[in-house]
Amino acid sequence: MSVREIKPDIYWVGAVDWDRRLFDELIPLPDGTSYNSYLIKDKKIALIDTVDPSKEDELINNLKKLYINNIDFVIANHAEQDHSGTIPKILGLYPNAKVVTNAKCKDMLKELLLIPDDRFITVSDRETISLGDKTLEFIFAPWVHWPDTMFTYLKEGKILFTCDFFGSHIAASELFVKDETKVYESAKRYYAEIMMPFRTSIKKHLERIKDLEIEIIAPSHGPVYNRPEFILNAYKEWISDEVKNEVVVPYISMHGSTRKMVDYFVDALIKRGITVKPFNLTKTDIGELAIALVDAATIVIASPTVLVGPHPNVIYAVYLANALRPKLKFASVIGSYGWGGKMVEQITGMLTNLKVEVLEPVIVKGYPMEENFKALDRLADEILKKHEGIS
Repeated sequence: MSVREIKPDIYWVGAVDWDRRLFDELIPLPDGTSYNSYLIKDKKIALIDTVDPSKEDELINNLKKLYINNIDFVIANHAEQDHSGTIPKILGLYPNAKVVTNAKCKDMLKELLLIPDDRFITVSDRETISLGDKTLEFIFAPWVHWPDTMFTYLKEGKILFTCDFFGSHIAASELFVKDETKVYESAKRYYAEIMMPFRTSIKKHLERIKDLEIEIIAPSHGPVYNRPEFILNAYKEWISDEVKNEVVVPYISMHGSTRKMVDYFVDALIKRGITVKPFNLTKTDIGELAIALVDAATIVIASPTVLVGPHPNVIYAVYLANALRPKLKFASVIGSYGWGGKMVEQITGMLTNLKVEVLEPVIVKGYPMEENFKALDRLADEILKKHEGIS
């Protein structure tokens, strides 16, 4: 992708990865991604973040297109390699360049990329660096989503460079957000998979930047926001304590018993006016499950019993839900067994990070019968009562 101008003397020089479909060997990327790097030209030249090492040639070619013969500062907002991985190459090509970052990120970059100590300039929170007519201010934002993260604010351009924060895994030919519906869904997936565990920290950092004059938010993944209130308002909704009248039902069924229960239970919730989102874990994009957890009030986990415990796919989904720390209020378990086990105890024992009230499970021996369906109705009624007052 060619160089694109954001404002006079401020350029996007990164790379679009149209084909990548998995991130960190974990996160599905249905729409690819981008690695956004930004160049600011002034009396001194600053490069803000780099790109994944697999795309280093694209970054270097973009710098050549701008006839960049010298870089003074390489700003490292975050040490993760999809942003920092090309820093050693840049330092080799531009021997006068210094890496500007905070102490925590410096330590990580030395460990991860073996960058020597004398190539760093360490900055403090709210410290500034002058490029000439332009000024960069550094705003520390730890635990979004690593402990080293910071933002860089270009005062004169009113641009906030946020690295992973506000990002979206989406490959697009447009520099700025064009299809807000598409970007909203991608950004919500990104939030759900990466940022949601740090909801409390995010609240604090949104408060810290609320008084900045921001005309553009430039993240390190996805398109640039030239209407910053779009993504700011979305994040305020996602990090709020408000939940929706929704139930998420991740499930596995081996021989049909649990599936019969899930089908009946889903219908029971729908009849009571509750939005329900079932996910068959043998077919589910785990990112879709994460998105559903952002707003839901309740999760009901449905599993057969395998060797006295939950199905392994269910264990993975429960582990993920616990790690993501969504703002769920209630949880329960439904499912079946053949001769016995401790499925319920194992599942509820994995939900230690969630501040949920556990509602009485419905566990069936063998194939569900009339009294079991009545128990599912009772659970649906209890959820309806718990959800009273949720809009």
